[in-house]
Amino acid sequence: MEIKKITGDNFQTEVTEAGGPVLVDFYADWCGPCKAQHPVLMQAAEEACDVKFCKVNIEDDPQLAERFGVTHVPTMLVMNGEKIYKTIKGFHPLEEILECLEL
Repeated sequence: MEIKKITGDNFQTEVTEAGGPVLVDFYADWCGPCKAQHPVLMQAAEEACDVKFCKVNIEDDPQLAERFGVTHVPTMLVMNGEKIYKTIKGFHPLEEILECLEL
C-alpha cells in the first residue's frame, strides 16, 4: 500500500475528508529514526488495510508541523476527520504501530 505525500494544499482532502482513520507521519529527510521508521510504516500499511497512511515532510511544509504542534520527528498522528486519536513520537516497532491503530 502507498504512503501518500501530504502538503498544506491537499491535507484537508487526503486526511480530514478521508472518511476513515489516517496515520500521518511527520518526518524529515535528514532524520535517522525517520528513515528507520519508513519501512515499518510500509509494512503496517500492508497489514492495516482499513487505515490510510500519509507523510508530511516538515521541511517542505513547516506550517502543517506547527499547526499540529510537532516539535520533533518522527511524530505520527492517528486521525479520523479532524480528531486526533493518538500521537506517537519517536521510532516504534511494527507491533506497537499496529496496536496504536486499534481505534
